[in-house]
Amino acid sequence: MNDSWKTLKRLIATPDLPALGPTPRAGRLPLPELNQKIDRFLADTKLNTALQSSVRSAALLWHDYLDESHTISQNIPGADGSFLHGIMHRREPDYPNAKYWFQRAGKHRSFSDIAKQVARRLETKGETEFAAKLAPRGDWDPFAFVDACRQAAQWPLSDTRVQTLQAVQEIEFDCLLAHLFAT
Repeated sequence: MNDSWKTLKRLIATPDLPALGPTPRAGRLPLPELNQKIDRFLADTKLNTALQSSVRSAALLWHDYLDESHTISQNIPGADGSFLHGIMHRREPDYPNAKYWFQRAGKHRSFSDIAKQVARRLETKGETEFAAKLAPRGDWDPFAFVDACRQAAQWPLSDTRVQTLQAVQEIEFDCLLAHLFAT
């Protein structure tokens, strides 16, 4: 498997995980600096043009630049663009629109990896019931995750359930990146 996604993830690393909602983190890079890093990465890796848009949209999303990510993801055809678009709307939060875009993504090729990793993480924390809800029968359910994020919007940020959902969101992001670089 191509590990370029790990290089990108290290390049765009932040001290803390993105929020489930639209709140920008203090530790995110300023947009011009982030774009410079992405530009250098894209030049060094010589990715094809179609993949460059997805990578840029994902990096912007990771750094809480939802509008900028949206501008790109809405022009990426196919399941990858719809998946990125769905994540952006979930964080916005526009939950019905997120579900619409996840429906358009269909059964994305990264879903089985997401399901396995999420189930493993949650089950090791004793959260078997929650794992079964997010990954029933070993399939990732992005709609259940949207519902969980909607519910979490009512909880204090210090709630450990919010932190668990942020960790799940990171798994989702990592699996999507790995998929993008494998295509």
